[in-house]
Amino acid sequence: MSTRPRRKRGRSAKLAARQQATTSTAAWIDRKIPYVEVLDEEGLQLIEHNAETVLEEIGVEFRDFPHALKLLQDAGADVDGERVRFPRGLCRSIIQASAPSEYKQHARNPDRSVIVGGDRTVLVPAYGPPFVRNLDEGRRYATLDDFRNFVKLAYMSPGLHHSGGTVCEPVDVPVNKRHFDMVYSHIKYSDKPFMGSVTAPERAQDTVDMAKIVFGDEFIQENTVITSLINANSPLTFDATMLGAATVYAENNQATMISPFLIAGAMSPVTVAGTATQILAEALAGITYVQLVRPGAPVIFGTFAAAVSMQTGAPTFGTPEPSLIMYIAAQLARRLGLPFRSGGGLCGSKISDAQAAYEAANTLQTSALAGVNFMLHTAGWLEGGLAMGYEKFIMDADQANMIGILLGGVDLSENGQALDALREVGPGSHFLGATHTQANFETAFYRSAVADNNSFEQWEQDGSLDASARANAIWKKMLNDYEAPPLDPAIDEELTSFIERRKSEFEDRDY
Repeated sequence: MSTRPRRKRGRSAKLAARQQATTSTAAWIDRKIPYVEVLDEEGLQLIEHNAETVLEEIGVEFRDFPHALKLLQDAGADVDGERVRFPRGLCRSIIQASAPSEYKQHARNPDRSVIVGGDRTVLVPAYGPPFVRNLDEGRRYATLDDFRNFVKLAYMSPGLHHSGGTVCEPVDVPVNKRHFDMVYSHIKYSDKPFMGSVTAPERAQDTVDMAKIVFGDEFIQENTVITSLINANSPLTFDATMLGAATVYAENNQATMISPFLIAGAMSPVTVAGTATQILAEALAGITYVQLVRPGAPVIFGTFAAAVSMQTGAPTFGTPEPSLIMYIAAQLARRLGLPFRSGGGLCGSKISDAQAAYEAANTLQTSALAGVNFMLHTAGWLEGGLAMGYEKFIMDADQANMIGILLGGVDLSENGQALDALREVGPGSHFLGATHTQANFETAFYRSAVADNNSFEQWEQDGSLDASARANAIWKKMLNDYEAPPLDPAIDEELTSFIERRKSEFEDRDY
């Protein structure tokens, strides 16, 4: 009886060491495999032509934001009330004249800075859930402690390159003040890059002001330290909240993801081609506005595409049609010369079960193969984005590690060719004891920290745990072992003083 725990700890320690050895700790993934592309030139030109038709004939509404209407009209758009129609080719010409094809987002730890665009992939946690779920407590509203926990878990996950943004909504903090605590948590508990608040223009400005404390005012005017999510209010609408936040970030040279948020069948047509057309039209309109605010401001062509159940009206995930939409949108972004955002570990399941696993894996694999540069929602997403799962986060982070290896491509070095091993073993033997195998066994294959590949008897001896139970133990150990990255005490003090002063300037509100 006394020897079993020692053997179990030994196996766990070896597994952890091997998994770490085969997991990339790079600041991003350098892609070395081809893209999967589903449309030929004729098909892409058709989608582009149709998107230009939508912009020219139907137009896009820019609501409650006169500044946008004036900029767009001055640039040559036809403004009728809040409806803006764009002459064919206008958006594309403005974007291609100034929008950068890639940009560097600086982290407070320079080794963690990422480059977004080109043949690079940056993996980012889920964004926005008001609930959290774990095996111990079930489903409940998220708190600031949960927010901090997920920032810490993202910081400790080598396959995730970015701290993210609203990794969950801390509902125990007033709506109009929680952005201070969220941005501070990203700065305090991680040294990876982070996202800013977009729920009001003044909250975007608070994010910029906090970034100035960390990086310096002059630095952020010349460099990008924040990437933030600007969703279109689909179909074919941008509202004042998103436009105001986008304006603040663009004026300060900070990056925005202009992301049509589409559930096909409800917020876009039921067809793949129709939805892709709408995505391109909305993205072109929003990105054009950002470039008019500040030519050269970093911007990402983004999209979130799911489908709707024709029986219930509920969104569905991991199905073939959104994958086709994502492949097409990635091709369209590359033709524009812009970084692309989409994807993640999306699922409609309420718990970390088989449905969650296959729906998330389908979306993650599609995202990787399509060529997503900024993969939001990589880890933690449950319940159509309503819940952030602790166990799901660990499972998805494991998938993120694998994506890094997949996109790294095939090793064709002398060691990768393995001719020495083939010569040594020859016909009819095995490679287990070969010199080449012994030299490479620690790093030869990815070894999951979540999956169990032992015999039935060993699995039973170890407690007959399923994947969720194993992930439960992993996140608890990670939080127990967490050590905060160093932060200059003077910067920390200035940040907390800024937050205290700003919070004292207005009353708590739940909106």
